[in-house]
Amino acid sequence: MKYYAGIDLHSSNNYIGIIDEKDKRVFGKRISNDLPDVLSVLEPFKSNLDGVVVESTYNWYWLVDGLQNHGYQVHLANPSAVKQYEGLKYTDDRWDSFWLAHMKRLNILPEGY
Repeated sequence: MKYYAGIDLHSSNNYIGIIDEKDKRVFGKRISNDLPDVLSVLEPFKSNLDGVVVESTYNWYWLVDGLQNHGYQVHLANPSAVKQYEGLKYTDDRWDSFWLAHMKRLNILPEGY
């Protein structure tokens, strides 16, 4: 079973959403911006995790560097190319994190570098 993770990152916290290869939500939780906390959430999925998507916001570097240093395949989402928000009246961090994982699963993730 493959898993895909999306992380909606903010200045002091993040929301991690993880889906399986059938798009089933298997994990979702808001946690603090502390690398050991993020790693402990991802660890049970690590061997089957196809990728971790982080939105390329102003404070992404510490998280991406930390995840890569621990062997995770990280993808930076290009927020200006993500079309999710067009026409939606309401989104939240949970929705955003799962949407990032969903785009990775479908191989339609617009990446930034």
